[in-house]
Amino acid sequence: MNRIEWVFKKLRNKRAAFIPFVVAGDPDLKTTEALVRKIAECGADIIEIGVPFSDPLADGPTIQAASQRALKNGVNLRDIFLMAEGLKGISTPLVLMTYFNPVFQHGLKNFAEDCYRHGIDGVIIPDLPPEEAGPWIQEAKPLKLDTIFLIAPTSSPDRVKLASRYSRGFLYYVSITGVTGTRGKLPEELEVAIRQIRKYSPKPVAVGFGISTAEQVKEVSRIADGVIVGSAIVKMIEENLKQPDMVIRVGGFVLSLAEALAGTCPVPPKRDRRSEGAQYE
Repeated sequence: MNRIEWVFKKLRNKRAAFIPFVVAGDPDLKTTEALVRKIAECGADIIEIGVPFSDPLADGPTIQAASQRALKNGVNLRDIFLMAEGLKGISTPLVLMTYFNPVFQHGLKNFAEDCYRHGIDGVIIPDLPPEEAGPWIQEAKPLKLDTIFLIAPTSSPDRVKLASRYSRGFLYYVSITGVTGTRGKLPEELEVAIRQIRKYSPKPVAVGFGISTAEQVKEVSRIADGVIVGSAIVKMIEENLKQPDMVIRVGGFVLSLAEALAGTCPVPPKRDRRSEGAQYE
């Protein structure tokens, strides 16, 4: 059983999974590694790590700026995988979020194998639709690497079914149309949308885009299986770049969001990729 699946299984009928997001290399990879460790300590159930990209179409200004800071520092995929290697000791599942171009340039087989080798549990590729994902899934699936597809408010029932069929781990529901970023309030139709998705998919549904406060985390947790917070955390990092205790400050903010879920996740078993077989059990 993949660790992502383990998390949702353990939390079923208890509470939603808390899924924070950071950009790798913002402001540098050493700090990102420290942030991931702190975020794991402060209640994250799964952590998304964004691969910086020069043309992030789905990202708002906050995450775009973080990507630019990382790219200016020369951060690349090789360095990100080496950082992930150093995080193997934590029990929190790690998900890479990347656009398809870096995956393609790295080579689909090489990318999947590097994820496997360096302890990545899942991958989100927002600009790779499921109907075009066959070659990627062919490389990822035998390595127990979850591929998580996105669905949106505009997704038809057939689209939801297709994304569900090819997704492993969970479905990522983009709660708003447009790019990432904090919002003052959540969409009024969110609960209805999640209910509709569950008619067509048995997979856990995690909601992202526009969630930035403890109250919003609490609200989403009542209706979804997972709550994703990205821009608000990245903004907190940006606002504290010059502070020596930035990691602690960000950890405090993450803890305040995790506490809104009223509980802590059981610690999943540590995993040694080297000892696992390549095929699904």
